[in-house]
Amino acid sequence: MNTSSVRIGGASGFWGETALSTPQLVHHGELDFIVYDYLAEITLSIMARARAADEQAGYATDFVTTVLASNLRDIAARGIRIISNAGGVNPQAAATATRALIDQLGLSLTVAVVTGDDLIDQIDRFANATEMFTGDAFPAAERVASINAYLGAFPIAHALDQGADIVITGRCVDSAVTLGACIHHFGWQEDDFDRLAAGSIAGHLLECGPQATGGNFTDWLAIADSMHDIGYPIAEVAADGSFTISKPPGTGGVVSIGTVAEQLLYEVGDPQGYELPDVICDFSAARIDATDRDVVAVSGIRGRPPGDKYKVSATYMDGFRGGQTLLFYGEAADRKARLFAEGVLRRTRALLAQQGLADYADVLVELTGNEHHYGDFRAVDGAREVQLKIAVRHTSKSAVGMLLRETIGAALSGPPGLTGFAGTRPRPSPVIRLYSFLTEKKAVNISVSIGDNTQTIRPAQFTSVPATPISPPLPPDEDTHTTTVPLIDLAWARSGDKGDKANIGVIARRAEYLPYIWQALHPDVVADRFAHFTSRPVDRYFLPGIAALNFVLHDVLGGGGVASLRNDPQGKGYAQLLLAAPIEIPLQMARELSA
Repeated sequence: MNTSSVRIGGASGFWGETALSTPQLVHHGELDFIVYDYLAEITLSIMARARAADEQAGYATDFVTTVLASNLRDIAARGIRIISNAGGVNPQAAATATRALIDQLGLSLTVAVVTGDDLIDQIDRFANATEMFTGDAFPAAERVASINAYLGAFPIAHALDQGADIVITGRCVDSAVTLGACIHHFGWQEDDFDRLAAGSIAGHLLECGPQATGGNFTDWLAIADSMHDIGYPIAEVAADGSFTISKPPGTGGVVSIGTVAEQLLYEVGDPQGYELPDVICDFSAARIDATDRDVVAVSGIRGRPPGDKYKVSATYMDGFRGGQTLLFYGEAADRKARLFAEGVLRRTRALLAQQGLADYADVLVELTGNEHHYGDFRAVDGAREVQLKIAVRHTSKSAVGMLLRETIGAALSGPPGLTGFAGTRPRPSPVIRLYSFLTEKKAVNISVSIGDNTQTIRPAQFTSVPATPISPPLPPDEDTHTTTVPLIDLAWARSGDKGDKANIGVIARRAEYLPYIWQALHPDVVADRFAHFTSRPVDRYFLPGIAALNFVLHDVLGGGGVASLRNDPQGKGYAQLLLAAPIEIPLQMARELSA
């Protein structure tokens, strides 16, 4: 083992990731560890329903049946160790299936399980909990599907210290699978806050797989020809916490300052206060420097003591939702679509009234093809081809079914140009909402099990301290000769979600552009561009290290996840909307851009 650094490959960013990632990393990555992140908040509720139907279910089964079954011989031959949160709500069942596979393959590997995150059996203890973002009371117990604390990395490191070749966890923070490997490899302690923060950010850059190597990248066109064979990210972490990000040689995509900076700002809030169970990360002064082709170095990350509480996410049932999409084309297609949707809703609401049912709790009519998502900043008027989406939410499954039935039933009485992809009618589906709150760390019992040996892990207790405020960028030099260019000419950007919030990270392509971007993108300006989605104010943060801004939009996703009726319930395309915003810059700077 190279004790001066550790090489970790990120092979999975969600449950459903491509099976091509693992063999690529195994055969070409020269790795010590491969880590897998499978869990989103809604994923746990899906797994909880699966476990309720079958006590041996409730985990990411394809981690065993596809990833390990196809690659475990090669993984073992190279001495690569595996860390995965594929255990979901049933990590013991995942471990049992993994051990059976190991026996079947005739291998000698040790499997460890980290448990303690699943708090569903303690549901009565949370009756007086308060939702950390909305202040709402805890939902009725019979509606709750899952309750999981976000655990940290030290239990994973302990499992590795005990000789585990494969570590399977339930819910931990996404970056913990990487940080756990670093803690084990270097012997980092619980008060090594700068190192813990750096290892966590390395994990944050790996946790979404190829999003750090060109996936979802603003400049996607430059790598369009190689995206089919995109490389998966590798972090090489040094003992002091500094690290590089690269990808296997000969693979597609790109590792650059832009791709890594975009992922750094993906799904985060305050860059000075990125709170994790083991450390509070401050990456506002982080630097990203290109050191070779497809290699960037990341440094300057700082850490502070974590608080004494774990974040807990519960998911609960909140009625049903359903929707239908249809295509309209011809002159004034968007007007036809809206007229049709209004007629369907009037019909269906009349049926609801006849049956004594309440009106829909939420209704969405969304058009694709007329720049609906741009709101008042759309450029298309009178589109000749649009896709209509009409969706509703209701406590009654039958009420949602009425809408789905009438949307098709009204087709013959609608305007001309209506069509669609033939198939069975959609059915109502459950609405699963996220409920986040805090619980005392000391009340969560964490265990690491290897075979019949189970040990209890107690996290250290610290008192968190505030960050030092950052001064805003200096104003740009005054220039009477100016023009406007779209933000995309000056910056990269990426957006993501956390519950019903979205963030948009904006990174200046050159540091000298940042003052003009800061001046143009006042929080009120950004709020105006998303006023058709929310009326809440926007928070703005500054990252001087990489000349970037981060915007946080509140209550902007229609509930988020599967609670939302929208086409983009996770804000994945919001950065694309902001990149069209005009930025006033000196005329000479604009000439240099076009040169």
